[in-house]
Amino acid sequence: MNSLEIKGDWNIVKGKLKEKWSHLTDNDLLFIDGKHDELYGRIQKRTGETLDAVQKAVKEASSCCAS
Repeated sequence: MNSLEIKGDWNIVKGKLKEKWSHLTDNDLLFIDGKHDELYGRIQKRTGETLDAVQKAVKEASSCCAS
């Protein structure tokens, strides 16, 4: 998978997460390689959800992109 495919997939995931939690912003969903914990923390802080709930939502949103 090249970087354009990864970026495209991440845009799909971001859209699904924004559908679930409409008050998330693009800044909340900045994905930086190797910083999954920071991403989960940002979402958790903005939504008030548990870490497990956030991780599950990200995983479910990402499942559409798995090849």
